[in-house]
Amino acid sequence: MYALVTGASKGVGKGIALELARQGCDVAVNYNTDAAGAQATVDEIAAMGRSAIAVQANVGIKSHTDSMFDRALAEFTRLDVVVNNAGIQTWKPLLDLTLEEWDRVIAVNLTGCFLCTQRAALAMKDSGGGAIINIGSGCNKWAFPNLVDYTASKGGIEQFTKVAAVELGKYGIRVNCVAPGAIEIERTKNEAGDYAGTWAKLTPMGRVGLPADVASMAAFLASKQAEFITGQTVWVDGGLFTRPAWPYE
Repeated sequence: MYALVTGASKGVGKGIALELARQGCDVAVNYNTDAAGAQATVDEIAAMGRSAIAVQANVGIKSHTDSMFDRALAEFTRLDVVVNNAGIQTWKPLLDLTLEEWDRVIAVNLTGCFLCTQRAALAMKDSGGGAIINIGSGCNKWAFPNLVDYTASKGGIEQFTKVAAVELGKYGIRVNCVAPGAIEIERTKNEAGDYAGTWAKLTPMGRVGLPADVASMAAFLASKQAEFITGQTVWVDGGLFTRPAWPYE
């Protein structure tokens, strides 16, 4: 099997790329600015005995996305799995957010998901189908203050996933969304002095998630075991976004 994972130089994207490789995929590792991180992901995949290439692209720019898919398809001839993980955010209140910041986040997170899904589907429908996995967020369900652009983009991804699944099912293409909870990665560690401790207290399972937790679900949705699952959002959050604000504890 052949896979492409966007934003795979670090964090959740890297975890997904590595898990897909463990499950037998050769992987195109997308990055935008972190070439060293992407190469490290490629090297780890190669150490497993799988093939991997690093492909630079800003997924929010169509010409970049087209070049990325052209490169991946030239290397692998087909794509069985595409994971839309690349994402950015602006930490700023709504009233202070600039149009440029809004446009940048929407372009990468939501337009990038559209562009990659469209290119993936055009390739997959001619090669017998495939699996597209979009990475959502807890803000698919909860409002995240100071992240209005990020929240809008991730909510859009959930609805986009549903429409794409309905339209693409006839081609044997499944489209699902994985919505992580509090996941400890390089970026989130800087959000709080004790990120893991802060979010573990709110999570019914008593801990924060790791990239491997999200990667396991993405790999399952990419597998034959999930061949009748499409249009779904699967929460990988330890129960965090199921738990209500409850004043009696």
